[in-house]
Amino acid sequence: MSKKYLYSEIFDSIQGEGQYTGVPTAWLRFFLCNLQCNGFGQDDPTNPDTYDLPYEKIDLTNIDKLEDLPVWEKGCDSSYSWSKKFKKYQSMGTADEIADKVRAAFTNDYNQGMWLNRHMCFTGGEPLMKTAQQCSMDMMKKWIDERDFPRAVTYETNGTKEIEVDGFVEFWNEYRDVWGCELFISCSPKLWTVAGEKTERAIKPEIVASYQQFTNRGQLKFVINGTKECWEELETTIDNFRYHGVEWPVWVMPVGATVEGQELVAADVATEAFKRGYNVSARVHTYLWGNTIGV
Repeated sequence: MSKKYLYSEIFDSIQGEGQYTGVPTAWLRFFLCNLQCNGFGQDDPTNPDTYDLPYEKIDLTNIDKLEDLPVWEKGCDSSYSWSKKFKKYQSMGTADEIADKVRAAFTNDYNQGMWLNRHMCFTGGEPLMKTAQQCSMDMMKKWIDERDFPRAVTYETNGTKEIEVDGFVEFWNEYRDVWGCELFISCSPKLWTVAGEKTERAIKPEIVASYQQFTNRGQLKFVINGTKECWEELETTIDNFRYHGVEWPVWVMPVGATVEGQELVAADVATEAFKRGYNVSARVHTYLWGNTIGV
């Protein structure tokens, strides 16, 4: 019997962050993550005793489906994709079944279910958990067998998970070299002064460097709250990645899961980022469609 995998969402939208902003994208959000990032949006991200975590407090009595959940201003904005509290809202399927649902989600009158110029993004949770590695690879194999597959794929990862699945590296090298396609790693390391994740747990440049054995295309994308401490930590962290041979371009975006939250710091963060020579990103999908899940 084929293995079944848990996932949170399948939806069709654009990429709203970083290098591929605005590109039509099919999304699969896996369930499970090894980090929590409860410090996002908190008054003091480095002091868990002061955290306000709406996702822990929410009453689920009248919430029938995942899409009915609010977007939380504090803590991880996708905590529904890893917290056991929301496990009942997750879906399950084999890799083939999930692949068919992804195709169905982006099928419309203009593409008739063909990939054409649409990008594929595996996100989470954490899309490089071992089970997600296997599922995503098997999904890609199905699409290739169908002779209609995405010509570009992104993994949105926190950059802390080693490649554990046999054949994963070889598959993506073939995808790149034989089929002429692109695998892109969007790595978002979590800073202690912003996300509240301890450096020794969240910053793994040697692991990110190992991803370059199957792709040299990627970006480092940091969420920043604008404090002096976070800018100092950012510079130290980038130096660490460079020391380990990760030369990917840096994107900086303001903390904030909602439009309102971003606007509190967006201008100051953007100004400081481009002064330092970094690319500036925003969560464009929230500006277009508001504070909602599934965009």
